[in-house]
This record gives sequence, structure tokens and C-alpha cells, in this order.
Amino acid sequence: MIARNHPQRTIRTALCLTLVAAIPGEASEPADPLDACNVVWDSPSQNAHGSMPIGNGDVGINAWVEPSGDLVFYLSKTDAWDENARVCKIGRVRVKFDPPLPTTTGFRQELKLREGRIEIAANNGVRLNLWVDANQPVVHLETESATPLSCHAAVELWRLRERPFGNNDDSHSGSGLSASDFKPTVLPDVVVDSGKPRVVWYHRNTRSIYELGLKVQHLETLKGRFTDPLLNRTFGASLHGDGFVADGPKAIKSAAPAKRQALSVAVLTDQTGTPEKWLAQLDQLETRTGKLDPAIARRAHETWWSGFWNRSWVFVGGANSLTSGYVLQRFMNACSGRGGSPIKFNGSIFTVEAQPGASAETPEGDPDWRQWGGNYWFQNTRLAYWPMLAAGDFDMLQPWFQMYRAALPLSQARIQTYYQFANAAQFPETMYGWGLPCNGDYGWNNQAPEPSNSYIRRYWNGSLELIAVMLDRYDFTQDRPFAQEMLVPLADPLINFLYQYWPKRDANGKIHLDPAQSLETWHSAVNPLPEIAGLRFLLPRLLALPDGVTTADQRARWQKMRDELPPVPVAEVNGVKLLRPADSFTSCANSENPELYAVFPYRLYGVGRPDLDMARATYDRRANRHNHGWCQDSIQAACLGLGDEAGRLVAARAAQINAGYRFPAMWGPNFDWIPDQDHGNNILTTLQFMLLQSDGRKLYVLPAWPKDWNVSFKLHAPHATTVEGELRNGKVVSLKVTPESRSQDVVNMLGK
Repeated sequence: MIARNHPQRTIRTALCLTLVAAIPGEASEPADPLDACNVVWDSPSQNAHGSMPIGNGDVGINAWVEPSGDLVFYLSKTDAWDENARVCKIGRVRVKFDPPLPTTTGFRQELKLREGRIEIAANNGVRLNLWVDANQPVVHLETESATPLSCHAAVELWRLRERPFGNNDDSHSGSGLSASDFKPTVLPDVVVDSGKPRVVWYHRNTRSIYELGLKVQHLETLKGRFTDPLLNRTFGASLHGDGFVADGPKAIKSAAPAKRQALSVAVLTDQTGTPEKWLAQLDQLETRTGKLDPAIARRAHETWWSGFWNRSWVFVGGANSLTSGYVLQRFMNACSGRGGSPIKFNGSIFTVEAQPGASAETPEGDPDWRQWGGNYWFQNTRLAYWPMLAAGDFDMLQPWFQMYRAALPLSQARIQTYYQFANAAQFPETMYGWGLPCNGDYGWNNQAPEPSNSYIRRYWNGSLELIAVMLDRYDFTQDRPFAQEMLVPLADPLINFLYQYWPKRDANGKIHLDPAQSLETWHSAVNPLPEIAGLRFLLPRLLALPDGVTTADQRARWQKMRDELPPVPVAEVNGVKLLRPADSFTSCANSENPELYAVFPYRLYGVGRPDLDMARATYDRRANRHNHGWCQDSIQAACLGLGDEAGRLVAARAAQINAGYRFPAMWGPNFDWIPDQDHGNNILTTLQFMLLQSDGRKLYVLPAWPKDWNVSFKLHAPHATTVEGELRNGKVVSLKVTPESRSQDVVNMLGK
């Protein structure tokens, strides 16, 4: 593995099993390629490393059946932020049956993707259905048996007392939390005696690290201007069952054996003035969801999942690791992408303890622990969101965009305090969800406005890439309110910050981007390519937005900046013209290829665009060659039309199954944590660009697809367009473009 030599970004060795990917064109085609991706186990699991994830976009579970016959699942929620700004588990539920589920023979556990549920069957006639309602924050467990059985469900908690945090944690998870004069603690959970046959518990943030950030970063004048996002945030749940009675403070049991049992867990996160107000809201949630007809709720749930799978698909050849990797990663996105907070790159909501059986008060045994902690790292987070465009999963982009939109006022106030810039904002690379830099990266004793961590000191590129994704989202949907309320309000101050930060002009009147850096790799750079390419990619598109979406003042400023931009850095090396990381650059400290940002994410060079040979030569001579985690070689190869290269890389990536975990999409840890969302989502984006690219109104179909790979696909494209096609034995056997008028814009690239 290639180390990402960030001072706090060392790598733990991944436990990976590299498989030989099937040649997609050779395998026989299944009757239903989606059903062929269902995950099926014929034996129980020893521990949480054998868990199966499922969720509704906000609430998630990791479920497994132990050899004893106990069903166990972790419960999670996207916005369960504790007082230390960590996304935590809600708790763990253990369900016992009497007689126990037999697991030695005749056992079957299946993730049924199409229905969004886990089905568990035993040879004694017991069948369990476990699902997280796609439309409600409720987990359901339904049991059916040929003969009556009894059921016992208990809540298992590990945050039982206030304890120090950070003493046993390495700097990764503790980054931004611990300093010599600040030692955080983990607050305990609370179990409530509600007087009803149910278990109610919650975690409440009676303190918060929010104001610590204001103090450390010299922003105490902003205290009170913005709401503390952590203080009084409360997350928890209620476990109850039809015909169940209490069995102590943390358990319930069926009142009598029955052939049918129904358990549910209602999950809630909210900021309330008192615990009592939160409990009242939980009661209202239980009452509202309890009135729903179970059969109708189940049908509505399955309708959502059916609609999700019909939005888009990519099935490569027969059943193989490439198709499975694509389908299961998109499933993981759907399970965690519609919540109150964006997807965490370092494990999403499906983390489990690193070493089952270890103490929960150590990183190895704490299911809340994740490498790199609770901050959002833009370079990593973005990779979960790029593939949502072509997949048509626009609803899942919203939580990510909304986090930045909500953080904008604080960012503007921070920039005004530091630089006295007007109408300017900047989001740091390692960011708390409310917009401040990670304390550890800013520096506990830093006196400067920029972070003391040289890897991200002037890492401004994330703001530009955020705008790029938003512009694509507008191009795909033509959603004018989105452009007016989300895109432009963010793009204008983010670009305006850069214009004011670099006031110098060179002899030709061009902006002199100095001081600067080129990503995390070159810590000192003049005129870095990512920023120049990003602005050259974005400004013309912003200027082309329809009348009424932008103002005359905005267009004038953007046009002036466009006119003053220096050219994309290019140099001749050994007689070959190449893109360069910057006009000049020193202090190499990481392993990215900044020069290829002009290919992706800023698509200035690629299929159908000028100077393709120069861009391909740059790719061929790239210094860093990776194919795991956040590395994007396969995406850039696809954007350059290098089909065989992209195919080789993406097949190898999909085959990197983590042998330490049973579920095949628990990627990683690579550079981050398990499941590594960067690694999996690179598979999605690569395959999508191999199949479909666009430039203006042109639609390039199969621009980087190996001719001997069979494929069936449906993808989304700009101007509210979908392209559905099938390639078999080297020939396009079907191609459907909707609306049909867009067919005239199609360029079939197969074999070119």
C-alpha cells in the first residue's frame, strides 16, 4: 500500500483478499441480475465482523445470527452526534428465541436487495424478516413459525459511565478533541423507566465541544451568534413488541408463545430543551407509526426500494465481483444517504468494533470508534457523491449540500473575522459539520488564520469541487430552485474568497496564485493546477446559468475573474507536452496526482475534448499509481477513454474483498476505515464514466468500455435524460434515450 503521509494519516494494514475478477463477458447471464447480487449465508456468524448491513437512508443496522441462535444487531443513525462530535451507535439489541434457532443445518440468511430486507430461515420452520422502514425511522422484526415460540429482546449498552476519551485512542480518532489542557470524556447513556412494556434509552449531550472550537480558533466574538449544534442533542430509541411484557429495565419478552411475533425499534434524534421534551417526541413517533397498517407500511417500503433499483443499474456480464461491487455499494449509499447528516467516508453508519470481545472502553472494542474521527474530510467525502448523479440518486445529494448551506453563515463570519473579506466564505478540508476546521488541524496554539497543518493549510480546492458537483446536479435535473437556493448562494462567496485571497497580478495582468499549495501533495506551489482548472471549469458554467438565477453583479465579477485566470500549467518534459501540478512546486509530502485534476474532477481534458493526447500522456507518466481507497486512477482512465486500463483497474478494485469481514462490501480500511466508502464509490464512478460521458449536449456512449465485456445499463445524463442500453458480444443490441429527442446528441464510441 502507498502511505498517505499526512502527519495524522498513517495507515493500518488492510486485511484484504485479492480475488481474480471474472471476465465479465464470459459468465452466463442470470435470469435476474439484481437478485443474483443478493448476499446469502448458510451458516451463522461468530460476531459483528459477520454482520449484514441494512438501512433506510438514515437509520441503519448491522445484523447477524450467532451460533447460539441469538439474533443481534447494532442500531445507528446518521445524525447521532455525541458531545465530542462523533457519530455514535444508538445501541445493540439481542433477540433470543425459545426454542433457540437451530444454526448447524438448514440455516439461511439472505439480504434481499429488491425488497430492502433481511430474511433468516431455520430448519425448524422459523422465518424472520428484518427491515428498516424506508419511510419511517423504525426497525421491524417479524417472526413466523410452524409452532409457537417465545421471544426475549434486550438492549445492550456500553456507554455505561462517564469515562475519559482519548487516553486509549490514537491521534486518528482523537484528532481535534484532546489537548494538554482539554481532556474530553464520553457521557453515559440513560435508560428510562417509562412504566410501559418497552425499553427506552437515550444519550443526551449535556455539554459540547462547539465553543471550544471558537476559543481555540480565536472566534470567541462569534459566541452566541450561531446555535451550538451539539448541546442538548439527544439520540435514542424505544424497543417494544406486540404482546410483550417488561423483563427488567433493559428487556422485554413475549407474554406467551405464539406463531407470530412482531418487534419494532423507533429511533429519534433531536435537540430539545429538556429530556422530557425528547421523550414526548419519542412517544408521538411511536403513536404515529404504531397506527400504520403493517401490511400497507411494508408495501410502501418495498415500493420505495423497487423505485430505487429502477432509477438506474449497471450489470456487467454475469454474476461476478464487479457487478456485485457496484450493486452492493450503491445499496450501502441508499442505506445511509437520506439522513440528517451526510455519509461518513470512514465507515458510514456501519462501523463495528475492530476486535470483537475487546473492552468497549478501548478503540479495539468500541463500536463508536473510527479512524479519522467525526470530521468531514472533503477529499474523501466527495467520492460518495459523484456517482449519485449518473445513478439518478439526487435525493441522496441533498444532505451533503445542506450541511454546507447551513454552515455558510458561520463560514462567512469566520472569514470576515480573519481577513475582513466581504461576501466571502471558505470551507476547510477537515471540517466539523458546522463549518469550523478540526481543532487538531487548525492547531491548539495557532495564531494564524490558516490551519497549522501544512497538508491542508491552503487546501482551497474542496470548495471548487463542491460547486462542480452542484453544477452537475443542476445540469442533470434543470432544477431552477436548486440553482437559486443552493448552488449560487454557495458558489458566489466561495469563489469570491479566492479572488480576494490572491490580489496580486503578474506582468500579463493574470492572477498570481501565491501563496498556495497543490492538493496535499505539494505544500508550496505557485499557480496550482487544481485551482486554475477548477475555476476554468466552473466559471463559464456559472456564467451560462439562466437569467434570473444570477445577478448582474455576480456575472460581472465572475467574468472579470475568468479573464484574469492564468493558463492551466503545462510544460514540455523530455519532448512531451504534459499537464503539471503547478507552474512551480516544492515540498512533496503525499501521493496524489494534482495535474490530473484537469481530467477529473474538472473535465477540461478527456473524450471529445481538445488535447486528449497530452492528457493521456500525463496519465501515462503520472508519478503515483494507486488502485484502492480514495485514489482515482480508474476514474481518470475512464474519462480519458482508456477502456482496457479503466476496466483492468476497476475489476481489480472490486475484487479487493476484506477477508476480515463477511459482507463483501465492507471495504478497507485502506487509508480510512471500514467500510471504506471511497473505495466502493470509486467502482461506481469508474463504471459510469466507462459507459457514458457528456460534453455540453453531446452524449458519448461506451466511451471507455472493453468490447468483450457484456453489459446492461441505465444511467442519467444532463438535461433530464436517461440512457439505457445493452452490449452483447461486442455489439450494441439496444439503446434507448429518454426523451427521444436527445437521441440526436448520442455519439456511439464503441471501438473508437
